[in-house]
Amino acid sequence: MDSINRPELDVSERRVDPFLMSVLKSRFEAIVREMTLVVMRASRSAVIKNARDFSCAILTYDHRLVSVEDALPIHVMSMDMATRPLTDLFDDVTQGDIFLNNCPYTGGTHHADLIMAMPVFFEGEPLFWVVALSHHADTGAPVPSTYLPFAKNIFEEGMHFPCVRVAQNYEEKKDILRIGTMRNRVPDMWLGDVRAQIGACRTGERRIGELFARYGRDTILGFVEDWFDYGARCAKAAIAKLPAGSYSYETRHDPVPGVADEGIPVKVTINVDPEKGEIVVDVRDNMDNVPGGLNLSENTATGSCRIGVFNNLDESIPHNEGAKSQIKVLLREGSVIGKPKYPVGTSVATTNVNDRLMIAGNCVFSRMGAPYGQAESGSHLPAGVGVISGADPFKHGKSYVNQVFVGYAGGGARHGFDGWLTYCGPANAGLIQLDSVEVDESMYPIVIERRGVLPGSQGFGEFEGAPATGGVFYPLDHDMTIVYAADGTSFPPRGVLGGGDGKESETIKLRANEKIVLPAFSEETIENGARIEFTACGGGGYGDPLKRDPKRVAATVNRGWLSREDAETVYKVVLVDADEPGLLKVEEARTAALRNGLTLTSGVRHA
Repeated sequence: MDSINRPELDVSERRVDPFLMSVLKSRFEAIVREMTLVVMRASRSAVIKNARDFSCAILTYDHRLVSVEDALPIHVMSMDMATRPLTDLFDDVTQGDIFLNNCPYTGGTHHADLIMAMPVFFEGEPLFWVVALSHHADTGAPVPSTYLPFAKNIFEEGMHFPCVRVAQNYEEKKDILRIGTMRNRVPDMWLGDVRAQIGACRTGERRIGELFARYGRDTILGFVEDWFDYGARCAKAAIAKLPAGSYSYETRHDPVPGVADEGIPVKVTINVDPEKGEIVVDVRDNMDNVPGGLNLSENTATGSCRIGVFNNLDESIPHNEGAKSQIKVLLREGSVIGKPKYPVGTSVATTNVNDRLMIAGNCVFSRMGAPYGQAESGSHLPAGVGVISGADPFKHGKSYVNQVFVGYAGGGARHGFDGWLTYCGPANAGLIQLDSVEVDESMYPIVIERRGVLPGSQGFGEFEGAPATGGVFYPLDHDMTIVYAADGTSFPPRGVLGGGDGKESETIKLRANEKIVLPAFSEETIENGARIEFTACGGGGYGDPLKRDPKRVAATVNRGWLSREDAETVYKVVLVDADEPGLLKVEEARTAALRNGLTLTSGVRHA
């Protein structure tokens, strides 16, 4: 356990010695990693197995977060909201039970995230929960997708399991699973993915039992309390270094016809109290629920408010109950960003508006000035991250449904760092894996014609946002349906503190010699012989472009992400041929003159 610049507990306050604490902290993390491997290796759908759209965690039985490893940001800070209703609704929880929860009105994220939770008993006493959350490719919605921005209420979303016991005494409840398979377009895949989660929970339960057998109840529970105390102290120490005050930031989700015709403004205010080591995130000043699936669930709103703060604190702070207890969240019932009012739709609660909430949470710290905060990133669900479906002509017309990750949005810059190219969106923040072209083409009847970086599409700045990604793919010998919700088409990612904006999203159908611009939010049929072309947003820039190190400008040009002309007009950097063929280097004297506003001669283009 890294102790550099980390507050230590006073010896008299420790329940376990520091060396054992380090060992047990690592053991709990290892258990979560093993659960993660079980999900990844045993799942069947590409969105879980290849893209890694899932998370695992361990909580105490009273719902305090102990450990999450490699979890997606959208899942990290609110796992407890999905387990709390279990102890409210069931007074007969016993060893060998497993519960399924994907309902936003009982603590879930959205209907596509099936959250599996299993109690861990020791000597007849329930002490922990092990949790495996996976995003499923299909949940029986009217549309072959789990992202439904036009779904007005939960009755248009597909299956909801509001805290249902799916196993008892280690035996699956076949009637519950039969409901799930009957309402699913890909029942075998769905059932395989569910069983992968069950396997992960049983693995976690077994490993924690081994820890109890080796170290005993008092030692394990003493470690947990020390671990929470340590997390709280780390968070307090980090917050104490921030400037006190109230800061606000507002971004805007794109218009969605019939749901939010003017778009959805997203406002975040944070109140920083360095003396208390506490931050209060207030999102009550946002619009009411909209008639569509863009409303957030209480789970996603709460978790995203917290993770925006964590993204601006030291990365070594533990993601545990103690640390997150220093971040308070204020929500309003009936708000698009808050507690949804039953039965409004929340189908897209983990992406889109939720991404904008996380973006605002990341950016609000820039109101403190450099070096705080970061620029806006791109967000989810361009067509390169669409849900594709159809009848596979090479498998006797067998139905397929899956979310692909062919190409996704870039990250915003922050002080000292350019944006993350394979960011995808703040809800995943680089942890979702970009699909392998070969694997996608072997699993589904599609061809990925091209994908790559679009030069000059990044937000310019002292630190650049990541450039946009674009690509083309198409179905083989059949008509393919694709459902996507490409936010960032109307309101692309903005830069902060003088940084420029990233490129907007775009979706186009290519048919013969015809080029058809498609709506930003749509279900489209890509006919046999047609292709779909997408652009996923670039990230916003951070800081004045004229402060960018000229050598970094040259490196970006040599990489092929920036033109020589933009280097001169935007960054005032003059490049000349380097000694190595095909590369350019900075002409320092002319660059200094150009940056000082002097006119250049000798054929150098004026700004």
